[in-house]
Amino acid sequence: MQPTATVLVYSDDANTREQVRLAAGRRPAADVPPVEFIECATLPAVLTHLDQGGIDVCVLDGETVPAGGMGVCRQIKDEIFDCPPVLLLIGRPQDAWLATWSRAEAAVTLPVDPVDFANALASLLRERLAVEA
Repeated sequence: MQPTATVLVYSDDANTREQVRLAAGRRPAADVPPVEFIECATLPAVLTHLDQGGIDVCVLDGETVPAGGMGVCRQIKDEIFDCPPVLLLIGRPQDAWLATWSRAEAAVTLPVDPVDFANALASLLRERLAVEA
């Protein structure tokens, strides 16, 4: 059986989580393993899954309330040992500086563009899996 990569998706909006799943598909690129998604709608759920380990990439929605993805990203970068790379979903291209402030490795705008999203996710998976190898 082929190994899978685990992607945590944090958004309070079920439609956004669905956009992420559909944009990534089963495999965002031919040279990365198939992905398995863990969906979270609350910050406590995100922290619980990260504490358990096994997450390869986090996708955080910057528009989530009350705990937005940018603040969550900054928090997990400070609190989680060997924190997985973060792909931040931002509302406007002008918010890219906030993604930098949050220490996210990549950012794409909402609504999710399937090509941009799959490319960004695949890039982060390549980097993470190369480090783990």
